[in-house]
Amino acid sequence: MPIEQRGVDTIPEAERTSGPRDLISILLGSNLCLGVIVFGWLPPSFGLGLWPSVTAILAGTAVGVLVTAPLALISLRTATNLSTSSGAAFGVRGRLIGSVVGLLLSLGYTALTLWIGGDVMIGTLARLTGLPDGGLVHGLVYALLAGATVVGAVFGYQLLLRLSKALAVGMTVLLALGVIAYAGDFTTAAPPDTPYLLGSFWPTWLFAAVAAGLSGPVAFITLLGDYSRYISPTRHSSRTVLRATGVGLTVGLLLPQLFGTFTALAARAGLDYAGPLVDAAPGWYLLPLLLAATAGSVGNAGLMLYSMGLDLDAIVPRASRTQATVIVAVVATAFVFLGHFAWDAQSAMTSFVLLLTAIGTPWAVITLIGHRRLRGAYDAEALQVFNNRSRGGIYWYRSGWEPRATVAWTAGALTGLAAVSTPLYEGPLLALTGGVDCSFVLSGVVGGAVYALLPPRRTANAPSPDELVLVSPSGDRT
Repeated sequence: MPIEQRGVDTIPEAERTSGPRDLISILLGSNLCLGVIVFGWLPPSFGLGLWPSVTAILAGTAVGVLVTAPLALISLRTATNLSTSSGAAFGVRGRLIGSVVGLLLSLGYTALTLWIGGDVMIGTLARLTGLPDGGLVHGLVYALLAGATVVGAVFGYQLLLRLSKALAVGMTVLLALGVIAYAGDFTTAAPPDTPYLLGSFWPTWLFAAVAAGLSGPVAFITLLGDYSRYISPTRHSSRTVLRATGVGLTVGLLLPQLFGTFTALAARAGLDYAGPLVDAAPGWYLLPLLLAATAGSVGNAGLMLYSMGLDLDAIVPRASRTQATVIVAVVATAFVFLGHFAWDAQSAMTSFVLLLTAIGTPWAVITLIGHRRLRGAYDAEALQVFNNRSRGGIYWYRSGWEPRATVAWTAGALTGLAAVSTPLYEGPLLALTGGVDCSFVLSGVVGGAVYALLPPRRTANAPSPDELVLVSPSGDRT
């Protein structure tokens, strides 16, 4: 299989051979990994029992999917990734906001996947073979996982799609075996010595809904276009693609996260997840657990690295996608070591997802409003102006930035950061919300409202929405 040569350039129609089923496969297979499973551990670690944990995850995921899934339709129309597509709303330079947000999201989740997957691998090997649990062993395992991940990310979309299809089946079987393995120790009560993180039930429940439920779909706000850009709008309707995205996100996130909640309660995992998970596993499940930790981590982190490479390629057009992917892999591996040796697991995870949710949600809302204003019609050539290191086009606006979108995102992001509650930082607006983290709601509402209320800026050479055309990669106008 040849290495993918496409970066964030427009995908030609002849290469857009994927379909909605492929989208479901990649969203399901790539998420059946410990890097997503561990988010199901968060509610029990906050002091919640079974049903509060389950309802928090269900509610957060449902809201997140409703906001996130329509983003797949943008790249369906533009044939490029979402950060580049957002240039229609933010300007061809302003879309760097989306590239940076996407890079940070993928960086954090890649590091998390390699970190938790590596820790479970080491713990399992220690029980199977007596392998010592030292810094050198951790370093070797992390490096091996990162190396395998880079191979998948460098080869690109087609290899990752094949891997996701295999993982969708294989990991489902392994998780089903896990339910049997841990069923004997299962309890509905929260782990011992885990009081409500925020002091009482409802603030803690809402916190869990955001940190564990909503954060899952939000992680895909810049990723969905990496897959839907390979689907042709002439062969597949927007409704079908939207339905496939919703199904893929919902099932792909709920299945592993609910498994994480189940195993966290069974293993009495309070302050840590990987160690109790391995310790509570019966002997016969150690090999399946080792396989799940290895294959799942490579599949999920591979897609995240692939997206990171695209985002860095969009930020630094001179770099090839392959070069960008290798660079971000080195950075992500460094974050893995920090996660293991320097950071507290629970605090680092929750702070990371909440802060990025606060700044990512207004970007997603503004991009969707822009998509609606344009009625789904884009000038694909004009979107590539920055990548081609040129100037002009209908999305040039003011020196490549659309001031209203930029101001709206800044207002939404600052509001979100001022309303966020994390173990490491609390915003000043919490006094007005009773200590409840409403950052994702406030950031999205403020950012979207500011952008919606400000009239779109018309440039001298920009057609009206009725005159906008979709330019296909071949140059045909529809």
